[in-house]
Amino acid sequence: MTRARGRLLVVGVPYLWLALFLAVPFLIVLKISLSAQGELISQPYMPLIEAGRLQLHVESFAFLFSDDLYVIAYLNSLLTAAITCACCLLIGYPMAYGIARGAPARRGALLMLVILPFWTSFLIRVYAWVTLLQTNGPVNGVLQALGLIDQPLVLLNTQLAVQIGMVYSYLPFMVLPLYAVLEKLDPALLEAAADLGSRPFRSFLSVTLPLSLPGVVAGSLLVFIPAVGEFVIPELLGGSQTLMIGKVLWDEFNSSRDWPLASAVAVALLILLVGPIMLFQHYRADAGMTQR
Repeated sequence: MTRARGRLLVVGVPYLWLALFLAVPFLIVLKISLSAQGELISQPYMPLIEAGRLQLHVESFAFLFSDDLYVIAYLNSLLTAAITCACCLLIGYPMAYGIARGAPARRGALLMLVILPFWTSFLIRVYAWVTLLQTNGPVNGVLQALGLIDQPLVLLNTQLAVQIGMVYSYLPFMVLPLYAVLEKLDPALLEAAADLGSRPFRSFLSVTLPLSLPGVVAGSLLVFIPAVGEFVIPELLGGSQTLMIGKVLWDEFNSSRDWPLASAVAVALLILLVGPIMLFQHYRADAGMTQR
């Protein structure tokens, strides 16, 4: 009986956490998205139940697909997140592979360098990039000193600045899962491949890369999901010209005071992200059962 209670407690705590901090907030946002816009500043949305009747309003969801602004914001957010994820993978995989194959005495120090930026406030790190990318900032100064450019480049308030800031901020989320997988790979597998006549690059493609795919998937999800809804980096590094769904959410909640529409944007974004992830997990589980 005690063991059964212990199992229930171990399983119940994560589900309770998800219910309190994921399900309940989502239901609140969903309720607001199905409400009508309020007429007063103190009442940004109307209650769902009026005069004892449930009144659902889907006009906010319909408006999302009728206005090109929101469609472009969604597509631009997905494209920016995909580019960020790809760049983090291209940079993070060699980093994780080098740390995993390095001397055991150095791995701790190298991992410390990867997570060291987390010791500083996220906002301060983004503001640092504002200083670096200014017209008279260090980046343009170094490029001019090397003779690569004659005039300072316009780096700040561009899409390039947004990509640089997002890759810098989310790179550790790609490196750490990849390192966790690569560090556990048995070196004897590569030795066996070499004994069979496989060259190093061929061994990497045939042995290391397939076995590291769980880390690639985990790192990609950790980077892609928060990157889609990113607000701070596009706001500070991209300026008013950068249109991403996080900025649209902020404007609808605070400037337009249209809480039902803003909630509909958030619900649609969550469905857009969670749906493919659930399908991927479902097919992955089916593939695992088939292999067994």
